[in-house]
Amino acid sequence: MIRDSELYIKYRKKITAEKTRRVFFCVLFAAICAGLFLLGGCQGKSAADESQSVISETGAAANDIYDWDEMEVQESVSLSYATQFAADRYEGGYYLITVAGDTRYLVVPEGMQVPVNLPDDITVIGQGSDRIYLVATSAMDLFRVLDGIGNIRLSGTNADGWYIEEAKAAIESGEMLYAGKYSAPDYELLLSEGCDLAIESTMIYHSPDVQTQLEELGIPVFVEHSSYENHPLGRLEWVKVYGILLGKEEEADRYFEEQVASLSDVLGGESTGKTVAFFYITTNGAANIHKYGGYISKMIELSGGVYAFENLTGDEDSAVSTMNMQMEDFYLGAKDADVLIYNSSIDNELTTMDELLDKSELLADFQAVQDGNVWCTGKSVFQETTGFVALMMDIHAILTDEDTPDEELNYLYRLE
Repeated sequence: MIRDSELYIKYRKKITAEKTRRVFFCVLFAAICAGLFLLGGCQGKSAADESQSVISETGAAANDIYDWDEMEVQESVSLSYATQFAADRYEGGYYLITVAGDTRYLVVPEGMQVPVNLPDDITVIGQGSDRIYLVATSAMDLFRVLDGIGNIRLSGTNADGWYIEEAKAAIESGEMLYAGKYSAPDYELLLSEGCDLAIESTMIYHSPDVQTQLEELGIPVFVEHSSYENHPLGRLEWVKVYGILLGKEEEADRYFEEQVASLSDVLGGESTGKTVAFFYITTNGAANIHKYGGYISKMIELSGGVYAFENLTGDEDSAVSTMNMQMEDFYLGAKDADVLIYNSSIDNELTTMDELLDKSELLADFQAVQDGNVWCTGKSVFQETTGFVALMMDIHAILTDEDTPDEELNYLYRLE
């Protein structure tokens, strides 16, 4: 891998020179804990051996060294909906990914060297990393559709927290290992497994010391911002990011275009004029709703509905798209809504209307309850990023035909 190459090792030493002493003790401590002895007990190849192996296996291409100051963009990745990343392809097959406008990552093709004169603020990632520590749960489904779950060796979510069957099965079989949550990773395990990339959600910003520690141990940290996308297809378009990381750019582009094409009838339809409230009841008895302008309200509008809380706008620069309101206020805003959708991705799944009414007796007065037009989501819907397309199809179906049977839906079912 590129992170084992001699030039990459020199590069990492350059940008972390001031932290060398701390890195040494971190690595030494982890090595002792893992039972690795500095005198006579080491196994495997040294970094120098690995560098030589990469060069000998990849041939002349491994000897091509580019100067960043002279490299030019050959093509920019076309984006239709995503606003939180941009990607440019440079000569030699290098990709520069810019996240949230200012955080930059250089994806280096296998067998290629890190360009000289690369700015210190650019994080280097080897394309095709296959010892990934995935903490950002929304990315797992995008890896799945690219046949890339095998590249994820370490997970920030244990088996009982995954609704994606392939991820759950991989952990249960030992092909994927639980390596601790974002705020408390198992550094010893990450090192012993040769972790070559950590993919984090923006939650890592609440634990900056963890990101610093990972980087000091030589593990590049990629922080994805798909949760800041206000368009549901913008979140799905992050598949292009992971296509670049895996070296499957064409597969990612093709998958995204196919998904958008499957929505042609939905996106091209007129509004039904029917109002929709999307919510769940908290343990404190409040109604949790999504603010207007976020991906949920956008999804409802694209599917032909009118969001019931158009007056409650959110901050476009914030990933916090929900808010709690007292049931009396929720009553005023959603009592006359044509459709209620109960969000079971947070709360326990409901099976009957009585279970819903047990959460608040005020709901009995809602028009949608009286009309029997209350629907519930499955718990997996928001862990499966690719499911946004199917969920939009479901919403469109129940808005255009109230008698749509559950069997024809993917993520919604009617409460009886």
